[in-house]
Amino acid sequence: LQLVESGGGLRQPGESLRLSCGAAGFILSYFTIGWFRQVPGTEREGVSCISSTDGRTHYADFARGRFTISRDQANTTVSLQLTNLRPEDTGSYYCAAFQGPSDSHWTDLGGYSWWGQGTPVTVSS
Repeated sequence: LQLVESGGGLRQPGESLRLSCGAAGFILSYFTIGWFRQVPGTEREGVSCISSTDGRTHYADFARGRFTISRDQANTTVSLQLTNLRPEDTGSYYCAAFQGPSDSHWTDLGGYSWWGQGTPVTVSS
């Protein structure tokens, strides 16, 4: 499973951005897909995830109400819609995957078997 992120870029505070995660040839509803972010020098942190099969979603406290994770109808892409962006949202955003449903440990990096290369998000005025 090779995950590829896209959609990163430069935005001003308050603006929006849509990140996408795909894997050619795979149906992503068979996997739990998580989004993580990392600023150089800090630990990678969980942003959100969408569970395999039932599509249950989880959000970090800083993401809830501003970010929305979703799968497209073809189940080939998982998107993360970022709204009301803040400078502290700056970082590299990664999608990751594991087989099976999500649970309360969805932020554990070690639980994910596959990772993308990341896409950069910069929020600055």
